This record gives sequence, structure tokens and C-alpha cells, in this order.
Amino acid sequence: MFAIVTLSGWKSTSGLHHHAAVHDRTPPAIWSRSFRLYFTARSCGLLGDAMLPVAVSAGLIGSGHSVSTVGYALAWWLAPFAGLILIGGVLADRFTARRMMIGADLANLVTRVLLAVLFFHGVQHTWQLYGLLAVAGAAGAMFQPGAASTVPLVARDVQGANGVLRTAEAVTALGGPALAGALVGAGSTGWVMVLAAVTFGLSALCLLGLRLGPVPAPPPGDSLWRNLVAGWREFRSRRWMWGVILIWMVYSVLGSGPLIPLAAGVLVPAHGSAVYGLLSAVYGVGTVVGGLLAIRFKPHRPLAAGSLAMLAAPLYPLGVALHLAVPALAGCLLVAGAGYTFWGVMWATSVQTQVPGEVLNRIHAYEVAGSVCMVPLGSALAGPAAGAFGASAVLLFGAVVTVAVVGVLLATPSIRGLRRVADGPARPVGPILMEDGSQATREALAASADSSA
Repeated sequence: MFAIVTLSGWKSTSGLHHHAAVHDRTPPAIWSRSFRLYFTARSCGLLGDAMLPVAVSAGLIGSGHSVSTVGYALAWWLAPFAGLILIGGVLADRFTARRMMIGADLANLVTRVLLAVLFFHGVQHTWQLYGLLAVAGAAGAMFQPGAASTVPLVARDVQGANGVLRTAEAVTALGGPALAGALVGAGSTGWVMVLAAVTFGLSALCLLGLRLGPVPAPPPGDSLWRNLVAGWREFRSRRWMWGVILIWMVYSVLGSGPLIPLAAGVLVPAHGSAVYGLLSAVYGVGTVVGGLLAIRFKPHRPLAAGSLAMLAAPLYPLGVALHLAVPALAGCLLVAGAGYTFWGVMWATSVQTQVPGEVLNRIHAYEVAGSVCMVPLGSALAGPAAGAFGASAVLLFGAVVTVAVVGVLLATPSIRGLRRVADGPARPVGPILMEDGSQATREALAASADSSA
């Protein structure tokens, strides 16, 4: 999803058991056939998702709808994502990530086509918009867990592959909002949705051509409920993880959740949809900078370093609240994007290196669900809060909350003291499941990785 949750491949602590064996061989190049297909699929899907928030926000504001409508629309998109991602994680374990991702891409294609029709004819009944956005959010929940666990299956150089995917994520975060803003300013939000439908269609085609080796298999006979409970136990056992999630839930309601609808409500009337899209693109440039810095620097305490970088994030709501001139505001967004993304990379890396591969889909589902579950509430409350206190006051309060969040992160020993795990490729342990549904052994996994080199 946009700028709230960020995604990439994963490394597991289980990979450390055979770390030496891996380094006996020269690692293959990143750009294998499987990784090229997966990279193209992810880039297309990320572009499609990156365009939606700006397109919906600018399209609704430009056609006379209120900030509250924008907030409700984004909430209807995010709430199903947060509510269903746990189910998506379990289903990805049971039916393979590839199948779930293809189905999700096809669902996203259909919803974008219907959204295009809706915006071309004008949004007369908001319930139609809300319903389609809810389906899109549910599709994202089915896609996301698999996206987090597929990278180790398509690239042996997991760290290098993650770096490439992070760059693609930053570039789409840069280009998507700018493209959406330009298309909305020049014509209609409907054309943005047409383009997004094409991106999801291309993603599905690439995933159809993807040949994955074995993946971790769930214990035979386990029910959906038992898998959810097992994932919860794994999540709960990591104090640093649920500590960050609890803090993020507060931040989502009071800080990040209201930011996009309120920023659109302030910037679109003042500067127009095109400028709003360009400012969002500047934020995307900041994410590129933050990603490059995160590749260059590998701190021993990643969450502590990421928390310090988050001190740049309040510049976004602060600049909008103070009605800064466009060049000054662009500078604020540039720095804020870099800081937020540096934190995101440190967080993702910590999860990747601390969580075993066989529970990764479910752990990731709990992590993402906790990260975004309160964002819809924050988005929905943005309009009423702005009506009661003024948009600038709510944005200023959000900036203060962000600083407080950094203080709490740094004051929590399990978060501040978490140390980086040595690099090592992720490989599932225990029973594994082939794409055709058959079981295989760990030796089959190693053979598959060698043959794809």
C-alpha cells in the first residue's frame, strides 16, 4: 500500500544453519528469468497501487466532494486490507503465494475497470466507490503475504534482490502520484484507473509465467483457525515486533491516517491537482534517497537508527499546516520521504532477518495488519477533526505525535536494543510444498535453487 506499509522479500534466521554451504558456491546473478518476471510483476502492481490514493483524493476534491468523503474512501480501501490480510497469510501458506497473487491481480484489474467507468460518468453515489475500493483492498490483502515470501524463491542473492525491489518501489512511489496527478489535471481520474488496470493485467501475466521451486508447507490437517493461532503465537513471542505495532497503531490514528486526506484538502484547492501530484512525486524522490541511504548504511541497531530517521517525517504535515510556498514545501516532503523510507527499510530488514521462513507469511500478515488496521480510522476521522479544529491544527498535532512516537520507540529497550543479524539467504525449513501441490524435501529445494541459477 502507499507510503504506510512497505514490502519486499525476506530473509530468515533458519537460513543461518546452512550459511556456510551457500558461500561455498558463487552466488548467481540476480537477474534470472524468474526474478525478471517477478520484478516486472511487482513493479507493475506497485505502480497501479501508487496511483490510487492521489487519483481518488484529487478526483473527489476536484469534483466538489468533501475531505470527509476522501477520508471515507481511503478508509474503505484500507479497512478490508487490514481486516483480511491475516486470512491472506494463511491462504498463501495453504494454496501457494503465486496462485493467490494471480487471483488478486485479476480482482484488481476488474475493480480498476469498474472504477474507470464510475469516474468517467461522475461519482454520483459514493457507496459504489466505497464498494469497489473495498474489493481492491481485499485483493491487496490476498496479494501481500505472498509478495513478502516469494523473493527468496526467485533469487539466491536475497539482499541484492531486495535492494532492486526497494528501488522499484521508490521509483513507482515517485512516478505513480505524479502520473496520477497529471492525468487527473489534464483529463479525468477515469484514465488513471484505465492505466492501473493495464498494470495489474501485466502483473498477472508475468506471475503466470513464473516457475517457483518448493515453498514451505503448512502442517498437514491443520485448520485455518489453528494456523492463525500458530501465527499469533509466533508474533506475540517477539516483544520488539508487537511493541512497534502498538506504537504504530497510535501513530496511524493521530498521524499518518489523517495526513493524505487533509493534505489533499489543503493543497488541491490552493495549488491544483497537478501541483499536488508533483509534490507527491517529490516525496517519492525522498523515498529513493532514503532507500539508497539504507542500502549504504547497515547500523548495528537498525530500529534505533530508523527511529532517529523518523524525526524527518513530521516535516510533511508541518509544511502543509504552515502553508509554506511550494518550493519550501517540496523540500520538506523530500526530507520527510527520505526519513520515513529509511525507517521502513530498517523495519523490513529486522523482520526479514529475525523471522523463520516457515512462518513468514503468517507473521508478515500479523505485522501488516497491525501496521495498517488503525489507518482507516485515522482517515475517516480526518474530515470531522478538521471541521472541528481546522485542518492546520490537526496536521500540527500529527507532527507533534510523530515526534512523540520517535521518543517512545527509542525509550523501549527491546526496540532500541535490537541488533542486526548477519546476512544470509532465506530458505524454508521443514516440509515444503511444490507448485503442483506435491510434497518435497529440503534437498529438493536446494536442487531447485541450483537449477535456476
